[in-house]
Amino acid sequence: MRFTSIFPAVAVLALAGGIPALAQYAEFKLPTQCVEAQDHAHMDHSADHDMDMSGMEPQSLEGMPEHVQENMQRMAITMPAMQQGMMNEDADVAFACGMIAHHQGAIDMAEVLLENGEDAEMRALAETIIAAQQAEIAEMTQWLAENAD
Repeated sequence: MRFTSIFPAVAVLALAGGIPALAQYAEFKLPTQCVEAQDHAHMDHSADHDMDMSGMEPQSLEGMPEHVQENMQRMAITMPAMQQGMMNEDADVAFACGMIAHHQGAIDMAEVLLENGEDAEMRALAETIIAAQQAEIAEMTQWLAENAD
């Protein structure tokens, strides 16, 4: 696994005070099939694959609204996991693993909205998104358990 470009960027954000509560959300992990399959893959994960997909620049989030800080904290976990999941040499496994992390990011954003948002329509949409994404994560996790080597 290559976290050489992603982990330092997240670490810089955390150390710079941009993500002081990063450990609070560190419980998200990809299914073992995503990690194990990648550990056994013989892909070259250098050069083209050694990019930081997070798009986050080291900057302090101090003074930003609470919802911005919380979204960034959660994104710092799911974005690297999404990249890790998509690095599998099997296209089907890569899709499932990447999408699990992507869907978790959508759930995280919806949860932040439920904690901070006030608009009834947006809150209802967030609840719908959470239910749909959780069901799809369960479906992909089951598929991985049955199909990923």
